[in-house]
Amino acid sequence: MTASVPAVTPAAVEVHGVHKWYGPLRVLEGVDLTVRPGEVTVVLGPSGSGKSTLLRVINHLEKPEIGYVSVNGELIGVRRQGDRLKELSERAILTQRSRIGFVFQNFNLFPHLTVLDNVAAAPVATGRLAKPEALALARELLDRVGLADRAGAYPRQLSGGQQQRVAIARALALRPGVILFDEPTSALDPELVGEVLAVIKDLATSGTTLVIVTHEVGFAREVADRVVFIDGGRIVEQGPPSEVLDHPRHERTRDFLSKVL
Repeated sequence: MTASVPAVTPAAVEVHGVHKWYGPLRVLEGVDLTVRPGEVTVVLGPSGSGKSTLLRVINHLEKPEIGYVSVNGELIGVRRQGDRLKELSERAILTQRSRIGFVFQNFNLFPHLTVLDNVAAAPVATGRLAKPEALALARELLDRVGLADRAGAYPRQLSGGQQQRVAIARALALRPGVILFDEPTSALDPELVGEVLAVIKDLATSGTTLVIVTHEVGFAREVADRVVFIDGGRIVEQGPPSEVLDHPRHERTRDFLSKVL
């Protein structure tokens, strides 16, 4: 049985006036961001600037205190009730998250499952595919990320770069309209970074909407349609890589780039 990966409809992402805080710590301060369908947006900024929290708010792993997020016009994690927003049930939120891929820094693979079963698990659990179809799709996705020969291995038997490529295949298995990457190479040894970035570059040419938090400025220059620089929980500036990276307008952006380039 074969299961070709169906074409994915790229999703638009809109972040509207989002504030997030933990007690006195203000992590996001009125963030507005629009990601067009099929666009590759790379988010740069210093540690603690709110980059990862922004991703977690997009798929409602973190609930904003003020503001809201929509994907293809659908509110995420909430619904309108009069002039207020009411939290959805956990089941409804999980259904929404299944349409938003998320690749974490530290892989988050199931250690007791083989690579093949890690990739096939979500389509089966969500009822999207029967197990034989999910396994066939998982094999195709593993081939896409260059790991067809490791289908029977367990995560502990893989390098960090291989585990992250499995995590990307797992995210693709639900055919999401948008995939969020939270510093996907930060936990890797330097010599393993390239193999993961190569897979993401391939995705960047496929039309899937990608939002990537990374410290890899050279990678951002190569794949991004738009670069967003965030600092202190606010978007300082955004635009094409040729503008933000080569001719930054804001002093804070210039200072950051001078330290990482």
